[in-house]
Amino acid sequence: MSRLLVAVADSVFPNLDVAREVLSAIGADLQLAPQATPDAILKVASPADALLVTYAKITADMIGQMKRCRIISRFGIGVDNVDLAAATAAGIVVTKVPDYCIDEVSDHAVALLLALARKIPSSNAQVHAGRWEMKAVVPIHRLRGRVLGLVGFGRIPQLVAPKAKAFGLRVIVYDPFVQADVLARERVDQVDFEELLAQSDYVSIHTPLLHETRNLFSTDAFSRMKPGSYLINTARGPIVDEHALAKALDGGQLAGAALDVMPQEPPTASPLLGRENVIITPHTSFYSEESLLELQRKASEEVVAVLTGKRPRNPVNPEALKKA
Repeated sequence: MSRLLVAVADSVFPNLDVAREVLSAIGADLQLAPQATPDAILKVASPADALLVTYAKITADMIGQMKRCRIISRFGIGVDNVDLAAATAAGIVVTKVPDYCIDEVSDHAVALLLALARKIPSSNAQVHAGRWEMKAVVPIHRLRGRVLGLVGFGRIPQLVAPKAKAFGLRVIVYDPFVQADVLARERVDQVDFEELLAQSDYVSIHTPLLHETRNLFSTDAFSRMKPGSYLINTARGPIVDEHALAKALDGGQLAGAALDVMPQEPPTASPLLGRENVIITPHTSFYSEESLLELQRKASEEVVAVLTGKRPRNPVNPEALKKA
């Protein structure tokens, strides 16, 4: 019997030692694609029993050529880079790791909020440019008593809420799928989307990228936001129409924005670049040394589970398991 083969489409890790250790329990070999191109990925994935993937696009055409694959395990929370319909049709279960970086992303979201509120990046830039004067960064408003609106209330925003409350912010939530007991436990108020936009001084996005959420924040949403409010996005770049956001900033409807994700990464020609009131971090909210180790381990454990006939912890398309 040939050894099991696990392909890796692309990787952000310094090494794959943790994955190799986890997979060694079932005697599986690990092979990383030399480049994150379809041809290079298929060279290692077409004969593989499983595929681990980070950011690479796994299309229907690619899935059709992966005849032995039983699981596509994502190094991450979202799975918008994998064609779920094609995977399901092929009987390939797709998994994610929804709980590996909830501390890091919630910390990052709150840090971006604080940086916007206290105008820390622009203050720092002014001082380094030789300008030491308060009038260069006023006005700055008190956080206590202001409103933070969370769009989505999954694991990450459930950690954002108490951290924000510690600074005296009132937290409101828009999430049509959240359970009432979760809202009660976290002591936050559920509102509809229009009310959240109208009430919030800060809006923080935590929804997955779906057909319904693509460009959720565009001209219409920005026009309904509270004048002088701020937008924070640590979810997915395409949820925000960056051209509409630029116009909202130019028109003074929004006072600023802080983004860890962009519609195109890296953002080579974004209208948001070079603005004093826009903070952009390079999709690093998930990162810590600890979270990367946890991510690699948990994604690899999903592969081991499926290849040994067990149910994975976080299947995105559980109906594919019935076809296996």
